[in-house]
Amino acid sequence: MGTVAVIMATYNGGNYVRQQLESILASSFCDFEIFIYDDGSKDNTISIIRELQEQYPSKIYLHQNEQNLGVTRNFLQALANSTADYIMLCDQDDVWKKDKIAKTLKRMKNMESQLGKNIPLAVFTDADIVDENLKIISNSFFKFNKLNPHKTDLAHILMENKLIGCTVMVNSQVRRLLHNYPLPKHARFHDWWIALISSSMGKISFIEEATLLYRQHSGNLVGGSGFAAYLKSRLANIKKQKQALQSLYAQAEEFLAIYDDILPDESKRQIREFAALSGMGFMQKRMLILRKGYTKSGFLRNLGLMLVV
Repeated sequence: MGTVAVIMATYNGGNYVRQQLESILASSFCDFEIFIYDDGSKDNTISIIRELQEQYPSKIYLHQNEQNLGVTRNFLQALANSTADYIMLCDQDDVWKKDKIAKTLKRMKNMESQLGKNIPLAVFTDADIVDENLKIISNSFFKFNKLNPHKTDLAHILMENKLIGCTVMVNSQVRRLLHNYPLPKHARFHDWWIALISSSMGKISFIEEATLLYRQHSGNLVGGSGFAAYLKSRLANIKKQKQALQSLYAQAEEFLAIYDDILPDESKRQIREFAALSGMGFMQKRMLILRKGYTKSGFLRNLGLMLVV
């Protein structure tokens, strides 16, 4: 088995999946395997994968889900079922740079040498945002969206995810925690759940370099639409933002319920306090958010948070 398992989730990705797989196969680091979990594709995705599988039988493995799981469940279940020491997550429509695996693994091993292998660790990177024809829109996902990728402590992660799933590598401890405990029903996104695990019980590290081309097209579930589009969508639907906050409280409650017996006391306190925001009064809620750091990136996002919380 390869040192690194690359887990790709696919669903009707026929337009881009060949280019993505070929970019991974061209990596400078060679000791990896690709495990593809298809979620019921109706297009030519499977035939493309099988064609490449014939060419690279020791590199590509395909699993077809019996029923559609959705992207979050598909990724988390695939992660839980892995047996690799290091696992990378992969979307079907991006293009990886040749040194993506090597650079991410190097950072992961540096973390393990400093912190040990017995805690959950996650590494994520920046990404070039490109259009469907791979023309550069921005050289930084985080600058384009005005997100601060360095605030990965638990308080900030509870309120705002920083991890771009398609750039993430986790170690075996993250995988074991997903395998040994129930998978969530209320996780906002798979990468957010991974961020909660790593920030509450281990560590997250950010590589300030783009390691892939993050493709934007009409079929994206979640993409880099930019900060202006973010503000417009938030202002247009306050009710939706209030619902999103409620879903964050529900995510925190479920996370606490699943991992209560192994969470450090300080992490438990933070998560319990965050989940309790839902029932607090107007001023109490806002004061606690500011005092404890349950905030987002930048002044405008936090101003919006104060208006809707």
